[in-house]
Amino acid sequence: MKIYYDFEHLEEIRNAVVTTGSFDGVHTGHKAILERLKKLAFDIDGETVLITFHPHPRKVLYPDTYGKDLRLITSPREKIELLSRAGLDHLIIVNFTKEFSEISSVSFVRDILLQKLRARKIITGYNHHFGHNREGDTELMTQLGKQYTFDVEEIPEQEIQQESVSSVSIRSALLEGDIRRANLYLDHNYIITGRCSSLKLPSTNSPHFLYGIQLEEEAKLLPPDGRYPVIIIDDDDKYPGHCFVTNNRETPLKASIRFETKEAVNCQSEIITLLFQDYTPDHNAH
Repeated sequence: MKIYYDFEHLEEIRNAVVTTGSFDGVHTGHKAILERLKKLAFDIDGETVLITFHPHPRKVLYPDTYGKDLRLITSPREKIELLSRAGLDHLIIVNFTKEFSEISSVSFVRDILLQKLRARKIITGYNHHFGHNREGDTELMTQLGKQYTFDVEEIPEQEIQQESVSSVSIRSALLEGDIRRANLYLDHNYIITGRCSSLKLPSTNSPHFLYGIQLEEEAKLLPPDGRYPVIIIDDDDKYPGHCFVTNNRETPLKASIRFETKEAVNCQSEIITLLFQDYTPDHNAH
């Protein structure tokens, strides 16, 4: 997967099949879009493109209201890893600013999707909006497609066990500590990735190694304080263990993320990933 941080240094993209969105969590709904993207690209000997944004648009547009307490399922590093695994060809990470948000929906399609990317097909998610004041939608995109001769397709809302899947529903599950439900909606394990440090060696009191992880994303959503079963990914090695989460509401980056395992983790790789295993909280436990 090739990664770009603007539209000025793009390599030539063959028969671009494009979608846009925040893709926080890269959940089942996002994966349905990506799978369709890949199928359409294969049919026209094309390449897949996702335009995503950082910071999250709500953080920029509504810093004192809707975006103030927004927590994200994935950090930028985590999102890139998940999208790479999904088989995306090109990822464009736009620095989302108020200036960028003022681009009209028509200008976004004409000047970026068509002029910069030469998009052949554009895929939209369910209830997708784009452009200044979210004025653009699938209906407008379809009209523009007829005008500028590109194809448009909308992916329907994804449902799992009759529940609509969205980043909002996954955030709700995580905030309740319901890792099992979050993992079901994500179609992969909820993850925490960060820099690793050794905290304690095994002793007569505890047979475990203890390590810490430094968060990289201030807005990273963490489950409630507690002990969670995890799989520790250290380069190509995997170890079972437990993660201890202690949130810090005042300074989120100072949240305590520690994990223990009976295996020595090679922290020289610096970046460690924790895969949270299915876990349903017992709300009656004391």
